[in-house]
Amino acid sequence: MLLIYSPQSNTRLQYICKFIFEEILHKSYSITTDYINFNKHDGNKINYSNSYFENSFQIKPQGLLLETGITQQKIECFNFNNCKTFFKSENSDYPFDIFAATFYLITRYEEYLPHHKDMYGRYAHTNSLAYTEGFLNLPLINIWINDLAQVLKNSFKNFNFQFPNFSFLPTYDIDIAWSYKQKGFLRNSAGFIKSPSIGRLTALLGLKDDPFDSYNFLDSTHQLYNLKPLYFFLVAKENGIYDKNILPDNDAMQDLIKSHKEKYDIAIHPSWKSNDAIEILKAEKEILETICDSNIYSSRQHYIKFNLPNGYNRLIDANIKNDYSMGYGSTNGFRASVASSFWWYDLKNEKTTTLRIHPFCFMDANCYYEQKLTLEESFKEIMHYYLQCKNANGTLITIFHNNFLGTDKQFKGWSELYRKFIFQLQ
Repeated sequence: MLLIYSPQSNTRLQYICKFIFEEILHKSYSITTDYINFNKHDGNKINYSNSYFENSFQIKPQGLLLETGITQQKIECFNFNNCKTFFKSENSDYPFDIFAATFYLITRYEEYLPHHKDMYGRYAHTNSLAYTEGFLNLPLINIWINDLAQVLKNSFKNFNFQFPNFSFLPTYDIDIAWSYKQKGFLRNSAGFIKSPSIGRLTALLGLKDDPFDSYNFLDSTHQLYNLKPLYFFLVAKENGIYDKNILPDNDAMQDLIKSHKEKYDIAIHPSWKSNDAIEILKAEKEILETICDSNIYSSRQHYIKFNLPNGYNRLIDANIKNDYSMGYGSTNGFRASVASSFWWYDLKNEKTTTLRIHPFCFMDANCYYEQKLTLEESFKEIMHYYLQCKNANGTLITIFHNNFLGTDKQFKGWSELYRKFIFQLQ
C-alpha cells in the first residue's frame, strides 16, 4: 500500500490521486493527514507537503490543490526530461508538482478563466497553455505519469504498478447520412439548380452509390481488422445552418440507425440547437432511443460545440454517462493533454461527477478544413498521434465522417488513407 501524506485532504487531491495511481498505474494507495502515522508507516510513502520526513518521497505542493475556487494561476514552464512542465518544486524529490499540474490540465482549469472564443463560440485552442507552450500534440499527462512511475520504482523497494494497455477506438460522426438520397424533391431540386450533376441523378436513380455512403466500406474494414467502433448519429428534428442531417422521421434514416445498432455501439450527436436548450437535447436523445429501442448513454457534441461547465452539466442532466467531445474542432491535438479517459471534475462545485470524459486527438475535418493538410500530411498526422498514444500507454480515439470515406470527389483518397492507417495498427 502506498501512503500519501498531506496536511489536508480535499476533493481536489483525492480526485487527482485516484486518477494517477488507481486509474492509470493500477496502484493501491491511501491518503492520510496524520503525520505521526505517516512517520510510522514502513511501506512506500509520498510526502506531499513542505515538511520534511525521513524515508519518504517528497513532492512539494504548489498550492492549487489546497485552494478552492478559480483564480488566475502564475504558470512558468520549464523543460524536464525533454518535456514541458510547470509548477516547479524547489528542493524536492521531484522537480515539479505533478499533482497540481495534472489537475490544472485535466480539469481544463484555464477554460473557466476569461478567454477568447472562436467564430463558433467555442473555447479557442489558441488560448490554451498547450498551444502557446508547444505541447498540444503530446499526451503530456501520460508522459509525466509514466516518468513518475519509473522514478518511484527506482526510489522504493517493491513498488509495483501496471500501465494500461494501448487501445484504439474508431468513432464516426454521421452528420449527413447521404449526399443526395432521402433529402426530398425540394432539397435535391435546389441542389441541382445550384450545382448540376450527373452523379446526383445516377445516385437518386439507384444506378450508383450515394457519394456519402461509406457504410459497406466501413463494415468490411471493421470485420477485416476486428474493430469495435462507436457511431454518433445527428438526429435534429429541424434542419438549420449547422444541422443538415436527414430528419429522424425518415424511414431510411431509421433503418440506417437500426442496422448499425445491431452491429455496433451507437451514441447521440447533439445538434447545434441543443446547446441552447436542455429540452432539445433530451428530445433528441429520446428520439434516438426510440428508434434503436435502447438507452443511450454516450454523446459527442456536433461541431465540438460546448463550454464548461454548462455544456457538461447539461449532459449530466440528460443522463449521459460518457462524453467524447474533449478535443478541438479547429485543430488536432490533446485538449486536456491526456490520452486516457477520466471523470469530469466540476470546478464550480468542487466535486467529481458521474460523467466520464473520453478525449479524442485526431479528426479528419481538422486536417482538411482547418489545418488544410494534404493527404500525405494527414497520414503523417494520424500516425503521429497513433505513436504518441501507443508510447504513452493511452487510448487513441479518432473521428472520421462518412462523407470523407465515401466516393465524393472532394474527399478522394481519404478511404485509402484510412485503410492504410488501420493496416499500420495491426
